[in-house]
Amino acid sequence: MPNPPEPLTRRAALQVATLSAGTALLLAGCKDDPAQPGAGSTGTTSGGTKGPDGTSKPEPSTDPAVVAAMSTAAGQVAQAAQRLTAAGKTYPALNAQLAVAAKYHAQHLAKLNELSGTTPAAVGKLPPLPKGSAAALADLASGEQKLSVAHATAAAKLSGPAARLLAMVAASELQLAATLTVKKKDAGR
Repeated sequence: MPNPPEPLTRRAALQVATLSAGTALLLAGCKDDPAQPGAGSTGTTSGGTKGPDGTSKPEPSTDPAVVAAMSTAAGQVAQAAQRLTAAGKTYPALNAQLAVAAKYHAQHLAKLNELSGTTPAAVGKLPPLPKGSAAALADLASGEQKLSVAHATAAAKLSGPAARLLAMVAASELQLAATLTVKKKDAGR
C-alpha cells in the first residue's frame, strides 16, 4: 500500500504563498476591457470567439511582444515536457509522479500556442539526466522552479490574457517543483 503524500514543507508553502500574492498583485493591474482607458498593453482589443463551453476563447495576439513572450514560454514548456518524458523512460518508477506534471505541461503548451498563434520551435538535444531517480527528480524540480521564475518575470512585463496565462503557468510550475522535490526519507532509496 503506498504511503500517503507528505504535507508540503513550510518553506515550499511560503514560496507558493509568496508567488500567489505576487501574482494577485500583478493581475490586479491587468485590464482586458477595450472600452476602458488603458486596456491592454498596446490598446489592442481582446475579444475572441465563444468556445463550446460558452467561455471566450482569446484570439491570437498580434502584439510582437506578446507573441515573442508566448512563443518563448511555449518553447520552454515543450522542453520541460520532453525532459519529463525522458525521465519517465529512464526511470519508470517515477512515471506516476511525473504524469501530473506532463499533463499540466501539455495543457499549458496548448494555451500558450493558442494565444501566440504560433507553434514552438523544435526542441534541440536535451542535456543528459543525472544518474539515479532521486537526482533526476531533484533536477526536474529545480527546472520547474527556474521556469516558474522566468514565466512570472515575463508575466510582469505584459498585461491582459497573456500576463494571466504566464502567471498561471508560473504558479503551476512552482507547485510542481514542490511536489517533485524528493522527501528526505525517500532520498535514501
